[in-house]
Amino acid sequence: MSKQDIRGTALITGASTGIGATYADRLARAGHDLILVARDTGRLGALAAKLRGETGVDIDIIPADLTNKADLAKVEARLTDDSSIDILVNNAGVALAGAFVEQDLERVDSMIQLNIVSVTRLAHAAAKAFAARDRGAIINISSVVGLAPELQMAVYGATKAYVTYFTQTLRLQLSPNVRLQAVLPGATRTEIWDRSGSGGAESLDPNMLMEVDDLVDAALAGFAQGELITIPSLPDPADFTAYDAARSKLLPNMSRNRSAERYRVGEPA
Repeated sequence: MSKQDIRGTALITGASTGIGATYADRLARAGHDLILVARDTGRLGALAAKLRGETGVDIDIIPADLTNKADLAKVEARLTDDSSIDILVNNAGVALAGAFVEQDLERVDSMIQLNIVSVTRLAHAAAKAFAARDRGAIINISSVVGLAPELQMAVYGATKAYVTYFTQTLRLQLSPNVRLQAVLPGATRTEIWDRSGSGGAESLDPNMLMEVDDLVDAALAGFAQGELITIPSLPDPADFTAYDAARSKLLPNMSRNRSAERYRVGEPA
């Protein structure tokens, strides 16, 4: 799946449907053994049986609710102890629509646990193991919503902004032989829309809605091309480069020993 020799097992979270299940299909067909993680044991088992029959790869399943500490620890332990694992696809996530002041805080807390805490803990386990072997890949599924406060998904967007920043920072800290990628989908036809309370994917403009096969194929192509940030619907990567350059331009003035001139109103000339 890359120029580097990353041929081992892939552990995929949120693997029972949607983006995770499609990653499972593509990686199995590329010859990777799989460890599939999700809450829905029935769907996991059916997907594993299908892919075993069609590809012949070895597939384990780990039924787990990643908002549950014991279940999360079980997956962390597998990443720590199983030296065959070369790839982590941190895909499990949930969205929550509606105005922040009207959202159920228990659901908000659960979203933070899944979208941030589980992503962080699993990446930590994988990064330590991969760094010790000086090989591997961590693919974190983020979202374009994390770049766009205008979309008004306050907590969901903030969790995805975290995932993107987290991935960019890991790139600065880990060996180049440990590959990093943040995938930032736009609207994609998956069950996340039905669960978010937003009215389902059918309520969206079809010109904005990408099919999941197209999304994952583009993400894997971006990985093969060495991209750190992959936005599958973005025609010109120079647009994101310009966005990132504008951010970088702020850095020299983001921490200084005095406030900016414009704030020193009333000081003697």
